[in-house]
Amino acid sequence: MKRIKLVVAYDGTDYCGWQIQPSGVTIEEVLNRELSRLLGEEICVIGASRTDSGVHSLGNVAVFDSRTRIPPEKICYALNQRLPEDIVVQSSCEAAPDFHPRRCYSEKTYEYRILNRRLPLPTLRRYTYFYYRRLDEAKMNQAASYLMGKHDFKSFCSVKTSVEDTVREILSCTVRRRSEDMVVIRVTGTGFLYNMVRIIAGTLIQVGIGELEPQDIKEILEKRERSAAGPTAPALGLTMMGIVYGEGGCLYESDDVWDCGRNHKGILS
Repeated sequence: MKRIKLVVAYDGTDYCGWQIQPSGVTIEEVLNRELSRLLGEEICVIGASRTDSGVHSLGNVAVFDSRTRIPPEKICYALNQRLPEDIVVQSSCEAAPDFHPRRCYSEKTYEYRILNRRLPLPTLRRYTYFYYRRLDEAKMNQAASYLMGKHDFKSFCSVKTSVEDTVREILSCTVRRRSEDMVVIRVTGTGFLYNMVRIIAGTLIQVGIGELEPQDIKEILEKRERSAAGPTAPALGLTMMGIVYGEGGCLYESDDVWDCGRNHKGILS
Protein backbone atom coordinates (compact mmCIF):
# COMPACT_ATOMS: atom_id res chain seq x y z
CA MET A 1 0.00 0.00 0.00
CA LYS A 2 1.39 3.39 -1.02
CA ARG A 3 0.36 6.88 -0.01
CA ILE A 4 0.23 9.11 -3.08
CA LYS A 5 0.32 12.88 -2.95
CA LEU A 6 -1.32 15.04 -5.63
CA VAL A 7 -1.00 18.76 -6.27
CA VAL A 8 -4.28 19.91 -7.78
CA ALA A 9 -5.15 23.08 -9.69
CA TYR A 10 -8.72 23.91 -10.57
CA ASP A 11 -11.13 26.55 -11.73
CA GLY A 12 -13.76 26.43 -9.00
CA THR A 13 -16.44 28.36 -10.90
CA ASP A 14 -18.65 25.39 -11.74
CA TYR A 15 -18.09 23.40 -8.53
CA CYS A 16 -19.66 23.43 -5.08
CA GLY A 17 -16.26 23.65 -3.44
CA TRP A 18 -13.78 20.90 -2.62
CA GLN A 19 -15.66 18.73 -0.14
CA ILE A 20 -18.35 16.28 -1.24
CA GLN A 21 -21.83 17.78 -0.81
CA PRO A 22 -25.31 16.19 -0.89
CA SER A 23 -26.17 18.31 -3.92
CA GLY A 24 -23.83 19.69 -6.56
CA VAL A 25 -20.56 18.44 -8.05
CA THR A 26 -17.34 19.00 -6.06
CA ILE A 27 -13.61 18.67 -6.79
CA GLU A 28 -13.24 15.82 -4.29
CA GLU A 29 -16.08 13.91 -5.90
CA VAL A 30 -14.55 14.14 -9.38
CA LEU A 31 -11.10 13.07 -8.16
CA ASN A 32 -12.51 10.09 -6.24
CA ARG A 33 -14.54 8.95 -9.23
CA GLU A 34 -11.78 9.20 -11.82
CA LEU A 35 -9.04 7.79 -9.59
CA SER A 36 -11.25 4.81 -8.74
CA ARG A 37 -11.85 4.15 -12.44
CA LEU A 38 -8.17 4.57 -13.31
CA LEU A 39 -6.78 2.38 -10.53
CA GLY A 40 -9.56 -0.19 -10.32
CA GLU A 41 -10.08 0.26 -6.58
CA GLU A 42 -12.16 2.53 -4.39
CA ILE A 43 -10.26 5.75 -3.75
CA CYS A 44 -11.12 8.50 -1.27
CA VAL A 45 -8.77 11.48 -1.35
CA ILE A 46 -8.01 13.68 1.66
CA GLY A 47 -7.56 17.35 0.77
CA ALA A 48 -5.41 19.93 2.56
CA SER A 49 -7.84 22.80 2.04
CA ARG A 50 -11.60 22.42 1.69
CA THR A 51 -12.09 25.46 -0.50
CA ASP A 52 -15.56 27.00 -0.78
CA SER A 53 -17.88 26.97 -3.77
CA GLY A 54 -16.43 29.12 -6.55
CA VAL A 55 -12.92 29.38 -5.07
CA HIS A 56 -9.97 28.49 -7.31
CA SER A 57 -6.66 26.75 -6.64
CA LEU A 58 -3.21 26.53 -8.16
CA GLY A 59 -1.77 24.19 -5.57
CA ASN A 60 -4.15 22.33 -3.29
CA VAL A 61 -2.70 19.10 -1.93
CA ALA A 62 -4.50 15.77 -1.64
CA VAL A 63 -3.41 12.27 -0.66
CA PHE A 64 -4.83 8.77 -1.08
CA ASP A 65 -3.73 5.20 -0.44
CA SER A 66 -3.48 2.67 -3.25
CA ARG A 67 -2.08 -0.74 -4.21
CA THR A 68 -1.52 0.37 -7.79
CA ARG A 69 1.60 -0.64 -9.68
CA ILE A 70 1.54 2.57 -11.69
CA PRO A 71 4.63 4.62 -10.75
CA PRO A 72 3.42 7.45 -8.48
CA GLU A 73 4.99 10.16 -10.64
CA LYS A 74 3.05 8.88 -13.68
CA ILE A 75 -0.39 8.92 -12.08
CA CYS A 76 -0.90 12.63 -12.78
CA TYR A 77 -0.49 12.10 -16.53
CA ALA A 78 -2.92 9.19 -16.67
CA LEU A 79 -5.43 10.93 -14.42
CA ASN A 80 -5.40 14.18 -16.38
CA GLN A 81 -6.57 12.27 -19.46
CA ARG A 82 -9.80 11.51 -17.56
CA LEU A 83 -10.39 14.78 -15.73
CA PRO A 84 -12.42 17.71 -17.09
CA GLU A 85 -10.45 20.66 -18.40
CA ASP A 86 -11.07 22.77 -15.31
CA ILE A 87 -9.24 20.32 -13.02
CA VAL A 88 -5.57 19.49 -13.65
CA VAL A 89 -3.26 17.51 -11.39
CA GLN A 90 0.06 19.35 -11.53
CA SER A 91 2.12 16.52 -10.05
CA SER A 92 1.96 13.22 -8.22
CA CYS A 93 4.50 11.50 -6.00
CA GLU A 94 4.81 8.98 -3.19
CA ALA A 95 4.52 10.49 0.28
CA ALA A 96 5.50 9.20 3.70
CA PRO A 97 2.93 6.62 4.94
CA ASP A 98 1.96 8.84 7.88
CA PHE A 99 1.74 12.10 5.94
CA HIS A 100 -1.64 13.82 6.37
CA PRO A 101 -2.18 17.12 4.54
CA ARG A 102 -4.24 18.69 7.34
CA ARG A 103 -2.56 17.29 10.47
CA CYS A 104 1.02 18.44 10.02
CA TYR A 105 2.49 21.93 10.11
CA SER A 106 1.83 23.85 6.94
CA GLU A 107 1.79 27.39 5.62
CA LYS A 108 -0.99 28.17 3.15
CA THR A 109 -1.01 31.15 0.82
CA TYR A 110 -4.12 32.69 -0.72
CA GLU A 111 -4.55 35.61 -3.09
CA TYR A 112 -7.66 37.72 -3.45
CA ARG A 113 -7.68 39.62 -6.75
CA ILE A 114 -9.72 42.75 -7.31
CA LEU A 115 -10.27 44.20 -10.77
CA ASN A 116 -10.31 47.88 -9.84
CA ARG A 117 -11.38 49.92 -12.84
CA ARG A 118 -14.34 51.86 -14.17
CA LEU A 119 -15.81 48.98 -16.20
CA PRO A 120 -15.43 45.18 -15.97
CA LEU A 121 -13.45 42.97 -18.35
CA PRO A 122 -15.26 39.82 -19.53
CA THR A 123 -12.06 37.76 -19.78
CA LEU A 124 -11.39 38.24 -16.04
CA ARG A 125 -14.93 37.78 -14.79
CA ARG A 126 -14.29 34.27 -13.39
CA TYR A 127 -11.10 35.01 -11.47
CA THR A 128 -11.38 38.54 -10.08
CA TYR A 129 -13.87 40.58 -8.08
CA PHE A 130 -14.82 43.67 -10.07
CA TYR A 131 -14.94 46.81 -7.93
CA TYR A 132 -15.43 50.13 -9.69
CA ARG A 133 -14.58 52.57 -6.85
CA ARG A 134 -10.91 53.49 -6.74
CA LEU A 135 -9.12 51.68 -3.92
CA ASP A 136 -6.30 53.17 -1.86
CA GLU A 137 -3.97 50.17 -1.81
CA ALA A 138 -1.46 51.95 0.45
CA LYS A 139 -4.04 52.29 3.22
CA MET A 140 -5.20 48.73 2.63
CA ASN A 141 -1.63 47.50 3.01
CA GLN A 142 -1.23 49.47 6.23
CA ALA A 143 -4.43 47.91 7.57
CA ALA A 144 -3.26 44.43 6.53
CA SER A 145 -0.16 44.78 8.73
CA TYR A 146 -2.37 44.78 11.86
CA LEU A 147 -3.54 41.26 10.94
CA MET A 148 -0.07 39.75 11.07
CA GLY A 149 0.84 37.61 14.06
CA LYS A 150 -1.24 35.36 16.30
CA HIS A 151 -4.71 36.76 17.05
CA ASP A 152 -8.22 35.66 17.86
CA PHE A 153 -9.87 36.03 14.44
CA LYS A 154 -13.43 35.47 15.59
CA SER A 155 -14.45 38.79 13.97
CA PHE A 156 -13.12 37.44 10.65
CA CYS A 157 -14.91 34.10 10.82
CA SER A 158 -18.32 33.09 9.47
CA VAL A 159 -20.95 32.57 12.16
CA LYS A 160 -21.53 29.15 10.57
CA THR A 161 -18.17 27.81 11.77
CA SER A 162 -18.20 24.89 14.19
CA VAL A 163 -14.70 25.40 15.65
CA GLU A 164 -14.30 26.61 19.22
CA ASP A 165 -10.70 27.86 18.97
CA THR A 166 -10.63 30.89 16.67
CA VAL A 167 -6.98 31.83 17.30
CA ARG A 168 -4.89 31.69 14.13
CA GLU A 169 -1.48 32.94 13.03
CA ILE A 170 -0.98 35.13 9.95
CA LEU A 171 2.64 35.11 8.80
CA SER A 172 2.25 37.65 6.02
CA CYS A 173 -0.53 39.89 4.73
CA THR A 174 0.09 42.43 1.98
CA VAL A 175 -1.87 44.50 -0.51
CA ARG A 176 -0.28 45.57 -3.79
CA ARG A 177 -1.48 47.14 -7.01
CA ARG A 178 0.18 44.83 -9.51
CA SER A 179 -1.04 46.83 -12.47
CA GLU A 180 -3.15 49.91 -12.99
CA ASP A 181 -6.33 47.84 -12.73
CA MET A 182 -5.38 44.93 -10.45
CA VAL A 183 -5.21 45.04 -6.64
CA VAL A 184 -4.02 41.82 -5.00
CA ILE A 185 -4.38 40.84 -1.34
CA ARG A 186 -1.91 38.07 -0.49
CA VAL A 187 -2.22 36.22 2.83
CA THR A 188 -0.04 33.46 4.25
CA GLY A 189 -0.94 31.68 7.47
CA THR A 190 -0.62 28.42 9.34
CA GLY A 191 -4.38 27.94 9.33
CA PHE A 192 -7.60 29.71 8.39
CA LEU A 193 -11.17 29.83 9.63
CA TYR A 194 -14.29 29.42 7.49
CA ASN A 195 -14.50 32.40 5.08
CA MET A 196 -11.63 34.11 6.91
CA VAL A 197 -9.70 35.30 3.85
CA ARG A 198 -12.85 36.53 2.11
CA ILE A 199 -13.88 38.50 5.22
CA ILE A 200 -10.37 39.96 5.43
CA ALA A 201 -10.71 41.00 1.79
CA GLY A 202 -14.12 42.57 2.34
CA THR A 203 -12.83 44.49 5.36
CA LEU A 204 -9.71 45.74 3.56
CA ILE A 205 -11.88 46.94 0.68
CA GLN A 206 -13.77 49.10 3.18
CA VAL A 207 -10.42 50.57 4.21
CA GLY A 208 -9.58 51.13 0.56
CA ILE A 209 -12.69 53.29 0.00
CA GLY A 210 -12.34 55.20 3.27
CA GLU A 211 -15.19 53.63 5.23
CA LEU A 212 -12.64 52.30 7.73
CA GLU A 213 -9.23 53.55 8.81
CA PRO A 214 -6.23 51.19 8.89
CA GLN A 215 -6.00 51.31 12.69
CA ASP A 216 -9.65 50.22 12.99
CA ILE A 217 -8.44 46.66 12.34
CA LYS A 218 -7.08 46.50 15.90
CA GLU A 219 -10.50 47.31 17.36
CA ILE A 220 -12.22 44.83 15.05
CA LEU A 221 -9.92 42.07 16.30
CA GLU A 222 -10.51 43.04 19.92
CA LYS A 223 -14.32 42.98 19.58
CA ARG A 224 -14.36 39.30 18.55
CA GLU A 225 -17.72 39.82 16.81
CA ARG A 226 -18.47 38.99 13.19
CA SER A 227 -20.57 42.15 12.86
CA ALA A 228 -17.50 44.31 13.62
CA ALA A 229 -15.70 43.33 10.41
CA GLY A 230 -16.59 44.06 6.80
CA PRO A 231 -18.66 41.96 4.38
CA THR A 232 -17.58 38.61 2.99
CA ALA A 233 -16.05 39.28 -0.43
CA PRO A 234 -17.34 37.09 -3.31
CA ALA A 235 -15.66 33.69 -3.81
CA LEU A 236 -14.63 34.22 -7.43
CA GLY A 237 -11.74 36.55 -6.50
CA LEU A 238 -10.04 33.99 -4.24
CA THR A 239 -7.32 31.58 -5.34
CA MET A 240 -5.36 29.18 -3.17
CA MET A 241 -1.80 29.63 -4.37
CA GLY A 242 0.03 26.81 -2.63
CA ILE A 243 1.10 25.09 0.57
CA VAL A 244 4.45 24.81 2.32
CA TYR A 245 5.00 21.72 4.46
CA GLY A 246 7.72 20.96 6.95
CA GLU A 247 8.76 17.36 7.61
CA GLY A 248 7.64 15.19 4.74
CA GLY A 249 6.63 18.23 2.73
CA CYS A 250 7.13 19.22 -0.87
CA LEU A 251 9.04 21.85 -2.75
CA TYR A 252 7.54 23.63 -5.71
CA GLU A 253 10.50 24.69 -7.84
CA SER A 254 10.72 27.22 -10.62
CA ASP A 255 10.95 24.52 -13.31
CA ASP A 256 7.52 23.17 -12.33
CA VAL A 257 8.91 20.00 -10.74
CA TRP A 258 7.85 18.81 -7.28
CA ASP A 259 10.60 17.38 -5.08
CA CYS A 260 8.96 15.01 -2.64
CA GLY A 261 11.84 14.75 -0.21
CA ARG A 262 11.82 15.70 3.48
CA ASN A 263 12.41 19.02 5.25
CA HIS A 264 11.70 21.05 2.15
CA LYS A 265 9.87 24.33 1.70
CA GLY A 266 8.45 26.09 -1.30
CA ILE A 267 5.36 27.73 -2.69
CA LEU A 268 3.55 28.61 -5.87
CA SER A 269 3.95 32.23 -6.86
